[in-house]
Amino acid sequence: MPKRRDLIRMTDDEIDEFLHGRRTMNVATINHDGSIHLVAMWYGFYDGKPAFETFAKSQKVLNVQRDPRITVLVEDGDTYEELRGVEIVGKASVLEDPADVMEIARDVVRRYIGVDKPEDVDSIAAAMANKRFGIVIEPERVVSWDHNKLAGIY
Repeated sequence: MPKRRDLIRMTDDEIDEFLHGRRTMNVATINHDGSIHLVAMWYGFYDGKPAFETFAKSQKVLNVQRDPRITVLVEDGDTYEELRGVEIVGKASVLEDPADVMEIARDVVRRYIGVDKPEDVDSIAAAMANKRFGIVIEPERVVSWDHNKLAGIY
């Protein structure tokens, strides 16, 4: 009989589809004193990797510049049998180039802000990218679960 963990693991395609949904990412970085800084962020993708934009002087940027280790969690589900999630453990890098930050901001705008006219994406993204850096996550380990695969059997 397969292990329960194996039953609920998502395939690579399922993980990709899940991450490309409109969800919030919980981002954990390490503070200077070793404590965890945990925040919720909208996110997009940069070169196929999860990424987000944030104020250049934010705690997340300071933490990643000092220690690139990062863990993020994207999850959903309101009841136990609906719980799904993807945890990514890896390294983060800070992008300071405004063109890179704009690329991330455009993706965030398309994913989260209901823009009717495509020409409005750049103006909204430019406002979001002002005084911001991008953070890109390089996954080293991915853990996933989808309790829907249990079909009500616990």
